[in-house]
Amino acid sequence: MSSVLYDAPGPRAKRRNAILTVVFVVLLALLTWWVWRTMDDKNQLEWKLWEPFTTSEAWNTYLLPGLANTLKAAGLAMVIALPLGALFGIARLSDHRWVRGVAGTVVEFFRAIPVLLLMLFANEVYVRSTDISSEDRPFYAVVTGLVLYNASVLAEVVRAGILALPKGQTEAAQAIGLRKGQTMSTILLPQAVTVMLPAIVSQLVVIVKDTALGGVMLGFTELLNSRQTLAAFYANVVPSFIVVAIIYIVLNFIITSFASWLEQRLRRGKKSTGAVIPAAAVGGTTATGGEGGGLPGLGTYVEKKDT
Repeated sequence: MSSVLYDAPGPRAKRRNAILTVVFVVLLALLTWWVWRTMDDKNQLEWKLWEPFTTSEAWNTYLLPGLANTLKAAGLAMVIALPLGALFGIARLSDHRWVRGVAGTVVEFFRAIPVLLLMLFANEVYVRSTDISSEDRPFYAVVTGLVLYNASVLAEVVRAGILALPKGQTEAAQAIGLRKGQTMSTILLPQAVTVMLPAIVSQLVVIVKDTALGGVMLGFTELLNSRQTLAAFYANVVPSFIVVAIIYIVLNFIITSFASWLEQRLRRGKKSTGAVIPAAAVGGTTATGGEGGGLPGLGTYVEKKDT
């Protein structure tokens, strides 16, 4: 069966795809075997190196507190960056040139600076200009850097999501007399959420991983930084890296799975039954501007959301 993106493979293409799949599986198996043998030769598979992860001490003392700090910093950064990014994204679509100019300058400026540099700069600002304690300062610096960078990225996501909607949505809103603010808040933004959701979730995954930069450069006790302390105590550097990598994979998989479920639910909620009801059954103002003043003999199309 053909699709919009590609034609259905023929017999020769199917054979080629099957051969490539077998070759890939074999190469993957060989790579796994090589990694396993290398770790075994370096004595990295000894039980004494992995045993700490079966006890509550390693998790309660090192990994879980670090994971909690990672989620706390990432969650707070996302809560602040998302509305801030939406504000700047909408501002870039403003009819006023000075509003578009200011918003565009801010977005392009912070989007062009590496997030690590923003964290380091924020940390220096807090050191020289505030009385925040040295224990809390890395957390504030990490959150500030993440907010400044990701808000500018999310601003472009919001702008692109709104521009991706059909122009007919805006034209229909103007035809019934809605102002631009009403059109944006009640028509465009609710529809753009479904379009923007995959990109927003991808940025959330980036935020979770970028918290590790604060642990490396600022001493923020997030998951990766806590792993360093754990590895120094138990002398199991490689196993600790593997366990932390698995934690990141599981965490990001949960985030993306939840986003996929939410996106499907939003799409199902917006499906229309395509029902056509008589104009007389619709209260309020009709297209002619009067109440109940629809054209005789014509029905009114109404989208009814699935329940």
